[in-house]
Amino acid sequence: MLSRPSTRACFISIRSLSSSNLLPSANQPINLLNKVRVLSSRGQLHDALSLFYNTAPELHTQQTYATLFHACARYGYLQQGLHLHNFMLAHFPNSTFDLFVTNHLINMLSKCGYLQYAQQLFDAMPERNVVSWTALVSGYAQCGLHVECFFLFSDMLYECRPNEFTFSSVLISCDCSRGKQVHALALKMGLDASVYVANALITMYGKSYKIEEAWTLFKSMAYCSLVSWNSMIAGFQLAKLGMQAIGVFTKMHQEGIGFDRATLLSVFSSLSGTSGIDVDLGLKFCFQLYCLSVKTGFISEVEVATAFMKAYSDLGGDVSELYNLLLETSCSQDIIFWTSIITAFAERDPVEAFFLYQQLLRKDLTPDLYTFSIVLKASAGFVTEQHTLAIHSQMIKAGVDDETVLKNALIHAYARCGSIALSKQVFEEMACRDLVSWNSMLKAYGLHGKAKEALQLFRRMDIKPDTATFVSLLSACSHSGLVEEGIRIFDSMSKNYGIIPQLDHYACMIDILGRAGRITEAEEVLNRMPMEPDFVVWSALLGSCRKHGETKLAKIAVAKLKEMEPKSSLGYIQMSNIYCSGGSFSEAGRIRKEMNVTGVKKEPGLSLIEVGNQVHEFASGGRRHPQREAICTKLELLIGQLKEIGYVPEISLALQDIDEEHKQEQLFHHSEKMALAFAIMNGGNLQCRGSVIRIMKNIRICVDCHNFMKLASYFLQKEIIVRDSNRFHHFKNEICSCNDYW
Repeated sequence: MLSRPSTRACFISIRSLSSSNLLPSANQPINLLNKVRVLSSRGQLHDALSLFYNTAPELHTQQTYATLFHACARYGYLQQGLHLHNFMLAHFPNSTFDLFVTNHLINMLSKCGYLQYAQQLFDAMPERNVVSWTALVSGYAQCGLHVECFFLFSDMLYECRPNEFTFSSVLISCDCSRGKQVHALALKMGLDASVYVANALITMYGKSYKIEEAWTLFKSMAYCSLVSWNSMIAGFQLAKLGMQAIGVFTKMHQEGIGFDRATLLSVFSSLSGTSGIDVDLGLKFCFQLYCLSVKTGFISEVEVATAFMKAYSDLGGDVSELYNLLLETSCSQDIIFWTSIITAFAERDPVEAFFLYQQLLRKDLTPDLYTFSIVLKASAGFVTEQHTLAIHSQMIKAGVDDETVLKNALIHAYARCGSIALSKQVFEEMACRDLVSWNSMLKAYGLHGKAKEALQLFRRMDIKPDTATFVSLLSACSHSGLVEEGIRIFDSMSKNYGIIPQLDHYACMIDILGRAGRITEAEEVLNRMPMEPDFVVWSALLGSCRKHGETKLAKIAVAKLKEMEPKSSLGYIQMSNIYCSGGSFSEAGRIRKEMNVTGVKKEPGLSLIEVGNQVHEFASGGRRHPQREAICTKLELLIGQLKEIGYVPEISLALQDIDEEHKQEQLFHHSEKMALAFAIMNGGNLQCRGSVIRIMKNIRICVDCHNFMKLASYFLQKEIIVRDSNRFHHFKNEICSCNDYW
């Protein structure tokens, strides 16, 4: 029995009809249909529905119902669509068996994400055609249910021949393995030449990082639509091949082909997400693209403005120039536009983002939910929680602190500032939690090395997990050495939840096994991956090799990393450390020389600390700080005191051609040690609660500094929290929260 869905009341007047028993003239149904079509096409769906309900049911034709269902699908009006369906069942009980109307109904339900009822209707249909199947396949694809979409498409082949629209729907939901199968079928059926199918194939290969296959397809197309060009640009952008994306756009522009919002978003993203682009050339192109955006009016759209500002700032464009560009636009008094420019700086330069936020307030503009969300994202980049607390108080005054999206941002911001307790408090006080809420809290526990708390929280989840949920869980297991638990969670993804592991999940799994010394198993996981390992996966394997001195496999990983990102120093540094740990100092020296020859630069270690409402930055040796001499004196005193209670410098990773004294001197002046000494000098002005010292570091903390912080926490009787590039380390009473497993 087909159950009828429940609906909320739709406030559309339905007057009683005293003349409903009169037969309508032949033209009346046609006139009603035409009026409904005109109103729907203008976006006046409420008027169209009111007109429909205020006419006699005898005038309601199949075409009229179909038109209204189509309009509900177009505008995402699920409740109105369900109400219309109930009305139809009440007046025409047999209408569900009409193929034409039911196809439009299934399309509406699918487009609005009401797939359970759409599937129920589909299963009850006495007759189905290609439109029926395509509507449901498209619904599963749009809702991200990739496995269900593929299997529905497979079932369709037994009953019906798919058309070009069915192929394009299923392809956008396929991974590379399944996509190739669908591609082969399209070739067999002669549908691969369809522009819709070709566009979907380019998208599928692009998101699977098979960019050469996508480019070959694009070049072979007899006709390229705007979607074809956009798909190819997006593919290059995703593969971080920014110059190629720019080249495609340039060719597109030279041939007189127009562009749209999607084109601009992809090209701007290519400029901001790719290494190796010449800065001057990139800034010039970015400004030209900005001019085109102004000329066509696209710059007034918040997403386009945000993408431009992000690209401009990532390329190193002058902040004042960007600010002036903002003021030149007609939207300079628009909160959306101000939010856009703050978004551009939120991660790259939190201090600048906060300055712009203060400027916004001075102009008497009222922050909206999105503004607060972005400023909270920026506050996550500070060392302490002071800025997050300030924004939180402003949210309470504005009466928006109960908004779920802002609660989620607070959980993230407090966690990134080192206050896991405040994150937990926000989470526990939430009246309504969505999937992002659970994922944010799981990620917070993982960052702080609280894997057991993360697993307990996962067991409390009352909502279906997604791919991000499992990345957080696996990362937490990796940080805490919970190998068997990690394996169990990884295996449960597809078995219990129907989620296919992606690159991030494999990287976590390789990290879990590798850190535990199970290098062979980690290598086996890498070899049986259904997709090509990316930079993160090979980095995870290399980190494990460094930890356990696996030189042979490390060489393979380093070669892969050099191939993927030639200018990255990660492979060189890790390989040098492996050689040093094994006593092969000549090989380590050779690696360093190779870096110099190829122009690869090691990212300098920097540490930040907040003192007296000011952020202080330290490089190794304290070269950037005006109080360097006083800091070094204080640090030397502290080192002497720690040596008396057992501190022994860890010099095994220093090159052999440096004498013992200089090796120790290098270690003694690492940036986090300088920051700690400065914190002790300014104990009364620290922006920290209680007796906590918070330090933020841009790279992984070294073994020597880790040992140093443990002893310092005991000697000073203070908790020291260090946030490095991977995680948080809570040092207290000579113990670290990572249990020396990092």
